[in-house]
Amino acid sequence: MEAVEVESKGSNAGDDDRRTSSKVGRSSWGCAFLLVNTCFQYTAYFGLSTNLVNYLKVELHADSKSAANSVTNWVGTSAITPLAAAFLADSFLGRYWTITLFLVISVAGYGVVMASASAALQSAVFYAGLYLVALGGALQPVMASFGADQFGDDESERGRKSSFFNWFYFSINVGCLIGGTVLVWVQTTHGWRLGYGIPALLSVLAVALFLAGTREYRRHQPPGGSPLTRIAQVVVAAARKGDVEVPDDVALLHECDRDDGMSAIQGSRRLPHTDQFRFLDKAAVETAGDKAGRQTSPWQLCTVTQVEELKCVLQMLPVWACGIIFAAAYTQMSTTFILQGDTLDPLIGSFRIPAAVLSVFGTLSVMLWVPLYDCAVVPLASRLTGYRHGFTQLARIGVGFVVLTVAMLLAGALEVARRRVLAHHGTYVGADGARYVPMSIFWQVPQYVVVGAAEVFTFIGQMEFFYDQAPDAMRSICSGLAKAAFALGNYGSSALVAVVVHATARGGSPGWIPDDINDGHLDYFFWLLALLCVGNFGAYLIVARWYNYKNLDQTTTCSVP
Repeated sequence: MEAVEVESKGSNAGDDDRRTSSKVGRSSWGCAFLLVNTCFQYTAYFGLSTNLVNYLKVELHADSKSAANSVTNWVGTSAITPLAAAFLADSFLGRYWTITLFLVISVAGYGVVMASASAALQSAVFYAGLYLVALGGALQPVMASFGADQFGDDESERGRKSSFFNWFYFSINVGCLIGGTVLVWVQTTHGWRLGYGIPALLSVLAVALFLAGTREYRRHQPPGGSPLTRIAQVVVAAARKGDVEVPDDVALLHECDRDDGMSAIQGSRRLPHTDQFRFLDKAAVETAGDKAGRQTSPWQLCTVTQVEELKCVLQMLPVWACGIIFAAAYTQMSTTFILQGDTLDPLIGSFRIPAAVLSVFGTLSVMLWVPLYDCAVVPLASRLTGYRHGFTQLARIGVGFVVLTVAMLLAGALEVARRRVLAHHGTYVGADGARYVPMSIFWQVPQYVVVGAAEVFTFIGQMEFFYDQAPDAMRSICSGLAKAAFALGNYGSSALVAVVVHATARGGSPGWIPDDINDGHLDYFFWLLALLCVGNFGAYLIVARWYNYKNLDQTTTCSVP
């Protein structure tokens, strides 16, 4: 598809108003299809993943360690595969066809899982379906980018685009809530056949819903070819011209001479020259040999836009790196928070509340904070900062860093209080034979709620930042960076726990995180995490101060089906 301007010039103000109203209506309906589709996808995904370890143990007869490792490996794969989908979308297929392809793959995966659960097929068949789901469900960065594509870059549209990211994350959490509660209940009470049949049905509905909205998707970013090739070309060309001087007049650097503001990269606007990473500008310097040749290889001479693409990525990498520490602290919600909750009194009357169930308060917190952010936080912040959208993208991410630090401090303070109760009152034996500290598990609710608030600021802020600041032809891939940071944060958390256990469990000491945390000092671990969060925030402030926001001509270009 050829890149064209959607914002065609009207003959009069009335025509322009009608076109604008039509575009707003179309983008709203298109995004509604995408939001409901995302909810269906994540309801299916969490309906499969939440109770997966129990299926592996009960139905496939895996031991606890093997089942836990299998789930960890699968979740890790699910976090990495979005980069593959993003690469295909930006390079070859475009976002629409990438989403369609991967949704069909996910239907196949859920179908195999359902068939395996229904007919008690071999475990190899079940795992094949499981990893098809991991591949087909790798759509968060592509789907978010496709939804954001439906909005223009003028000031009014930017506000609606920011709101879209909020509600996109809201839809993910609705799916998480339904899949992690209702579908788990179905699996427990009505069996795996129905419990895995519902996710399969939802995956089919997701495909049908996405295709039904085709006419409402008004803006399509054409694939621009492999960004990895373009980046390699800039590096090679700059290295080959290492002894060439960059002219003071940047107008002398090589650039596409089109009059419509577009670059030589399909569907990508020209990027203005910036002064950072000046060495890379050598790739765009036209030497006498370049001028003499009829057609110069891009491995020898690159355009300014191609060079600026690499500069954009290099600028974003420090912001991305700061997100790894955030993710490592965030993942405590599914690890050390649960270890802490396992020792607290789980009873409400005769009902026992499993520690893992409290994570639902984090989900509910997100669902509360998203509308609160749009309706209250943004207007208040706008009055305080003078910025129309409340916070800049980097400021929003930074607020989340601070909020998560507060969550770690709350967890540490609760652990101090828990140990004090343990010292004075000991433990009691529950009906299940486990020993509990006489302190209600619901004292953990505040830390889960605060973590949910941190998600709304940082994770959604990252989605908006990596989309908005990425070059036009690399938006899916750069959006996938946030997902990759989350995966690395999980691995980093595991590594940190291993280091802490090795360093503190010496000389007969049980260490900070022993098998029985009543003998350890989990509070010290939470203080360490809070300290890491503070240090990470300090580094982030330096990065944010150094960062220069991308500056583009505000004409939105895209292709129309």
